[in-house]
Amino acid sequence: PGLEISQLVKTAEVQKYDGECSTTYPGKIKAASDVQLAFRVAGPILRFNAEVGEFVKKGEVLAEIDPRDYEIQLSATEAEYNQVKEEAGRVIELYNRGSVPVNDYDKAVAGVKQITAKYNAHKNALADTRLTAPFDGYIQKKYYDSHETVAAGYPVVSMINSNYFDVDIDIPSSDFVRQDLFKSFSCAIDVFPGQVFPLELIEITRKANLNQLYRMRLRLKPVPGVDIAAGMSVNVTIEYNPNEEALTVVPLSAMFEENGESAVWVYNPKTQTVTKRVIQLKKLLKTGELIVSE
Repeated sequence: PGLEISQLVKTAEVQKYDGECSTTYPGKIKAASDVQLAFRVAGPILRFNAEVGEFVKKGEVLAEIDPRDYEIQLSATEAEYNQVKEEAGRVIELYNRGSVPVNDYDKAVAGVKQITAKYNAHKNALADTRLTAPFDGYIQKKYYDSHETVAAGYPVVSMINSNYFDVDIDIPSSDFVRQDLFKSFSCAIDVFPGQVFPLELIEITRKANLNQLYRMRLRLKPVPGVDIAAGMSVNVTIEYNPNEEALTVVPLSAMFEENGESAVWVYNPKTQTVTKRVIQLKKLLKTGELIVSE
């Protein structure tokens, strides 16, 4: 009779996996969208203080409308404002002494409110003849020249924000549906190997494109000493918390393939036997371990 030689097997205990999972997509760096700037008041442009391509700082005056008409308007309103306040002050004083009826007092108070609103509006209109930069950035385009008359609200110049870049990637619906599990975002730029740059999520479009992918926009802040430019290729990594599903870790050596399925042998210490069990793979870790989802 053939001798039964018992096989020696090595066992390993299944571990629970608590770490986060990640997924990576290719993307491109783009200049942050340009912002069009307009005057709040109309009039002839007196001068431009910045040229196309020039770097400007937040608060710098980019262009000015001829303030003459607004100065005349303000000084007339200021005279009227001082006169009304003086007259109202007398009426209010007399009312406090009981010398004038409440009707006159109400008219005086309403008159002061009205002229104050007009005075502030004309003061703001004069200030609005100066168009200032809302952030640090570059002048991209000029839509008018000096001495041309511009209407209120029409774009005069456009600026590119130099405080950040946009990074666009396309994600499949499988990631779109679990965006509430997304934890953090980072990218590696091809031309700067070994460096990881953090990203902030701006938005994910609600509508898929023709390839059933969803466009995701992320923000990349410039890094001092690293010459990042629009057009560079990146790989964006999305870290996400695993769902409530129980993930486990097994050594790679424990897995085998049979009939196109991945499986492991499960050892039962009571009967001292092993049985085959099919598994669903999630990810291979750098440590040579497998994350199993089922």
